[in-house]
Amino acid sequence: MERFGGAGHSQEILKKLDPKKGLLIGIDRDEEALCAAKERLVEYANVIYIHGNHDQIKELLKNLSIEKVDGILLDLGVSSYQLDERNRGFSYLGSNELDMRMDKTQRLTAKEVVNHYKEEHLANIIYEYGEERFSKNIAKNICIERSKKTIETTDELVKIIEKSIPRLNPKEGHPAKRTFQAIRIEVNNEIKPLENTITDCIDILNPKGRLCVITFHSLEDRAVKQAMNRAKGICTCPKDIPYCVCGAKKMGTVITKKPIVADEVEQKENPRSKSAKLRIFEKI
Repeated sequence: MERFGGAGHSQEILKKLDPKKGLLIGIDRDEEALCAAKERLVEYANVIYIHGNHDQIKELLKNLSIEKVDGILLDLGVSSYQLDERNRGFSYLGSNELDMRMDKTQRLTAKEVVNHYKEEHLANIIYEYGEERFSKNIAKNICIERSKKTIETTDELVKIIEKSIPRLNPKEGHPAKRTFQAIRIEVNNEIKPLENTITDCIDILNPKGRLCVITFHSLEDRAVKQAMNRAKGICTCPKDIPYCVCGAKKMGTVITKKPIVADEVEQKENPRSKSAKLRIFEKI
């Protein structure tokens, strides 16, 4: 399963590990992010880097013969590095290839989604993952343009989006922001597995261990909140059902009654932190 550094390398680290120093395991889909982390943490010998997905966390730890951990931090969504590296296709600024893959080894790209998804499917994705009210119009115009020629670049897609929105409102930010978010989420399957991932993470925590999750948009935050509520034993069944069928089971407690957000100083220094929300769960 592990493709970054090799399983043998990880086992060597485990053998030499000083129990007093603990062990840090870094998991990321983006090999460039792992390389950057390895450079930054070069002085630390107690770190294992794994090219993989947090959705696979149980299996990844099993491969290391690790059953339980004391803490987990999930930093969800696209990174600043990925946004700033324009050739990755995440940004709606400039003219770059439609890619948006966090993991460059996967097949599905934004270009594939934009040029081959059916109009209705495309509209549903843009509406559900981007909360874009003009999703049908955007999907319709994408299909019209791609029938003439393949949509290759980010700026081509931006122009289609701009002409699909009747009135551009500067207060709502860039007109392509929501559509790009939606396509990125689809390409990287960011939402569907998230609730199961939260449950898996809580399951492998030691007693009093904590799961910290940073989200950057409402869809992520909603999924995390629902999963944590279910893990603290709150029944999610409809009120008209006479007995619980959701199997609510208390696994721990949500430490953060309300999500922690960046203060004014941090938001001023790092504008991208404005949308960040931190939720914390403690295992029983």
